[in-house]
Amino acid sequence: MLKRGLIGYLPVNIVQAISGFGAIVVFTRLLSAADYGAYALGFSVMTLVQTCLFTWIEASMARFYAAETDDKGRADLFATLYRTYAVVAVALPVISGIILFALPVPAALKWAIAAGLGSILARSLLKMAQERRRAAGIVAGYAWLDMGQVGGGFLIGALLAAIGWGGAGPLAGVGIASALLLLAALPPELKIARQGHFQRARLTTYLAYGLPLALSLVMSLILATTDRFVLAAYLNEAAVGAYHAGYSLSNRTLDVMFIWLGMAGGPAAIAALERGGLKALRQSALDQARLMALIAIPAAVGLALVAKPLSELMVGADLQAQAAGVTPWIAFSALFAGATTYYFHTAFTLGRRTRLLLVAMVIPAAANLVLVLALVPRFGLSGAMWATTASYGLGLIASATLGRRAIALPIPWLTLGKVGIAAAAMAFSVMAIPTFGGIVELIFKAGVGGVVYAAAVLALDAGGARGRVGEVLQMVRARAPRSESPA
Repeated sequence: MLKRGLIGYLPVNIVQAISGFGAIVVFTRLLSAADYGAYALGFSVMTLVQTCLFTWIEASMARFYAAETDDKGRADLFATLYRTYAVVAVALPVISGIILFALPVPAALKWAIAAGLGSILARSLLKMAQERRRAAGIVAGYAWLDMGQVGGGFLIGALLAAIGWGGAGPLAGVGIASALLLLAALPPELKIARQGHFQRARLTTYLAYGLPLALSLVMSLILATTDRFVLAAYLNEAAVGAYHAGYSLSNRTLDVMFIWLGMAGGPAAIAALERGGLKALRQSALDQARLMALIAIPAAVGLALVAKPLSELMVGADLQAQAAGVTPWIAFSALFAGATTYYFHTAFTLGRRTRLLLVAMVIPAAANLVLVLALVPRFGLSGAMWATTASYGLGLIASATLGRRAIALPIPWLTLGKVGIAAAAMAFSVMAIPTFGGIVELIFKAGVGGVVYAAAVLALDAGGARGRVGEVLQMVRARAPRSESPA
């Protein structure tokens, strides 16, 4: 199931990568530094509010759909979740409108926050439809909706930014794209929901599972976004824009990889546990962990090594220099965050110990708040990135340790050691290349680093790399057209 998911979700992650990097290239050029900072803050508020109010509903759809074995149970699941969504969705515009009206911030920032909050209603509703498809193993259905939302949101957002919508443009684009996709995705969901009944007992179960999960994600968002708000308070929105550009460049690269692995690995882990028990889960988790190490560790090291030429290529001139300084630190923050979220957090959801997950996330979130408040006033952007990296490292340790109380996931120590040696060889080879700037330096260093890393991994057979390459070659040969031999 893991391999099928990896192949099926690959187009999704290609679109996410193109849109994510395209957003950095386009928005850092179409928007001023201050508008880009407003966009970053608006995005943070949007994500935080959606997580607080709707993520527990989305997560309940993802976790409990597979457990329903008959049509009646699934109809009641849909009816309970969609009617709960409707209640929250009615309250959000009223409450947020009152708060925004009284909020003492610049008008451009208010519009950006308003656009983000408005987009939540369509984004969350579409997310519920996506999670139902992912839980049911309908990879293509999930993929098309995700690609439409991400790609369409980027294109519409770029258009709105170009015609003068400022920081509100990219956020409104996501909402418009989601609303358009709902025209096709929502009717089948509502048809099922109308056949069921709202059940208070079900809602209690979903709340008990989903609320601790949502609160843990809130802690994760506090960990990820506190630095921006503190930078805005002590410096200005332009500083937030520079930090967000460098942060996005690193975080987006790693995040795309981890999301891809998580899309396939999450359902595969649930299926392995439900069908084969802990023994099957252990093997599935071990395969996923090895693959993560093989892909994500060299990606983080590589980003740190080519931060300057990559920023010159991807980021607008006003934000370039500062973004290059932020990128290496956030590359390792993203590595820690991805391994924590898409691997070690699986233990809590599989074991339904989401309250324990909340404890695991409070630790790094609290540490980040203390470190950011202590370091940003004195060191500015440098203080923010130091605090973020240290906090994510602490979060990784906390989640790995506490997760063993739910379900003990295996750690592939031998693979990690071999990958570390291969990544070190890559780093030494890239650092030996002189700095001459521009896209030529980026391509040359990336090419040399990739070749050295691949050679080292194959020589060490890290994570069964030779076998994985053999499987890929067999698939290619099997699909290649065979020419008939002459008679």
